[in-house]
Amino acid sequence: MSQRSTQAAAQSRGRDMREGLRDGLPIGLGYLAVAFSLGIAAREAGLTATQGFIASLLSVASAGEYAGFTLIAAQASYVEIALGTLVTNARYLLMSTALSQRFSNSTPLSQRIGVGLGVTDELFGLAIAHPQVRPFYQYGAMLSSIPLWCVGTSAGIVAGQLLPARVVTALSVSLFGMFLAVIMPASRTDRVVRICVLASFAASYVASHLIPLTMAWSSGTRIIVLTVIISTVAALICPVSTEGDDAS
Repeated sequence: MSQRSTQAAAQSRGRDMREGLRDGLPIGLGYLAVAFSLGIAAREAGLTATQGFIASLLSVASAGEYAGFTLIAAQASYVEIALGTLVTNARYLLMSTALSQRFSNSTPLSQRIGVGLGVTDELFGLAIAHPQVRPFYQYGAMLSSIPLWCVGTSAGIVAGQLLPARVVTALSVSLFGMFLAVIMPASRTDRVVRICVLASFAASYVASHLIPLTMAWSSGTRIIVLTVIISTVAALICPVSTEGDDAS
């Protein structure tokens, strides 16, 4: 009976892994295109293809990596880079907390940590689409998507070194297009988000050109301070209601 249970568990893990590999592949193809643009930014920051690959492997976060590469290009200090990426990636703390409630009680800590290391917006979406988090399903999705993310970053760096300067400049704009694609739908449907976006643009201009104190700061420090201030004010004035979540 014990042997049968072991075989059944192994077969279940295999099925989960294959299903995860299948579902993660389309995400990986999307990652490949986005990370290519990210690689252009990494190249502008002076990273090699190997360094870009490692940075993407350890981070796996487009906004966080872009913030890090931007701060590196601006010659920010280690503290500024660490704080900038922490603030930018803070949403993953909330995602991981949400996932922690969806594991089976018998799931070992090692598997929980393994899933947590691969939390992205898209992989989080795959996880919550099921009643419970299936670790080996997540591992399969990670295996078919994250390597393509890393390869895309390296490819962007290599292309940035080979392509003419005008082409590199044009490609670097595509990453800004990705961020516009992220904020525009939310801005159109959510008034608070729309106000925060407009306030961010205005505050960034004022801090960079009109206030002597903040003009003396590095761009990395300005990004961190403005992000914390605007998000804090928005959270205090317009907190997100949790009544619907509690009712469910």
